[in-house]
Amino acid sequence: MERTSPGVAAAETAPVESGLHARVLDHLGTAICGGELAPGAVLNIDDLVDRYAVSRSVIREVLRVLASIGFIETRRRVGVLIRPATAWNVYDPQVIRWRLASAGRIGQLRSITELRTAVEPHAALLAATRASHDEASDLVGLAAKMWAAGQAGDEDRFLRLDIEFHRRVLLASGNEMFLRLQDLVAEVLTGRHKHHLMPHHPHEQALALHAEVAQAIQRHDGDRARRAMVQLMEQAFDEMKSLWELSAEPERA
Repeated sequence: MERTSPGVAAAETAPVESGLHARVLDHLGTAICGGELAPGAVLNIDDLVDRYAVSRSVIREVLRVLASIGFIETRRRVGVLIRPATAWNVYDPQVIRWRLASAGRIGQLRSITELRTAVEPHAALLAATRASHDEASDLVGLAAKMWAAGQAGDEDRFLRLDIEFHRRVLLASGNEMFLRLQDLVAEVLTGRHKHHLMPHHPHEQALALHAEVAQAIQRHDGDRARRAMVQLMEQAFDEMKSLWELSAEPERA
């Protein structure tokens, strides 16, 4: 019988373990975000092993990740407890993704849109004073490509360009803390697309406002860039408000 070396066996099983880990992590993360596993509930490792048909090592790694983002804690004589939402790292892109996939979707969209409304207009203002010629030209080019993709109804291309546009504005602001928000913006834009919470064809006003932000940055007109970004955020907020008002989903912080 041909034998497989330990190194080869480990290499072959690692992707399987990784896939199991991701599946269990996503399921538990979404269940916690959606309230199916309420704060104070106790998780039993043996029950999780049986429920997901995975090894204890997979469950332990999943619990380690959940603990690192504030979802659970281990208490002596009690076990693994679900923590309240106030303890979560709500800036973690993975948490945002789970919340968007859960019953808390509308609340997550609202809170991130409010955050973006506070930050991105000022990022646009800073970009107008700090962006290089090439950075500003790239933004104008991206806005033009977004217009073409939006008019053509190419949703996937529009999403990629939209994510890149807002990343470039945050980058051009020259503020490294603003730039760290790029993953949050990408997650919420992707989530809106994935969960059908945006129009199939972007409104022409939104397309025009992206172009206005880019042109104002290119012309070093900070006030105009800020005002256009405020309008863009308000337009996105109103767009989503009309959707969540029609939704029966509960509001969550």
